[in-house]
Amino acid sequence: MNNIRRAAAIGAAVTATACAAVALAPAAVAAEPAAQRATAAPKAAAAQYNGVCGSGYAVVNSAQIGTKGTVFLTYNSATGTNCVVTVRNKPGKAVHMTASLGFASPTTTVTDAGYFTTYAGPVYLDARGLCVTWRGEISGEVAGKNGTNCGSLAANR
Repeated sequence: MNNIRRAAAIGAAVTATACAAVALAPAAVAAEPAAQRATAAPKAAAAQYNGVCGSGYAVVNSAQIGTKGTVFLTYNSATGTNCVVTVRNKPGKAVHMTASLGFASPTTTVTDAGYFTTYAGPVYLDARGLCVTWRGEISGEVAGKNGTNCGSLAANR
């Protein structure tokens, strides 16, 4: 008889524990996704080069324009031509943007400026054997570099 009572008591304890676990399970499951959402804040997508310079151009340099986008310097080795394009992270309402490319001697700068929804440019410059200065601007934030990506001077002879 003792064994029967003990088995009944164990069965009751197991049943009580199982019921408590079932009662807690929905709260734990409901709390888990909320915690995951709090820690997995979405990141702003970084701008990608959009290929607008054309075939044969490859990205050789770039600069982030704050959190608004990226300016890309591309080069076509077959033609010796550089190209610059400024691309927004998130297209939307038209904002002031620029893409510019130049070199110091002789002083030459090519710029595309205006109000655009997605990108400014492309602008092209034959800079074979020369260092280039390139910039992009989106809504007043500017990025770029001076005198970079210098080609071999031998290529200019």
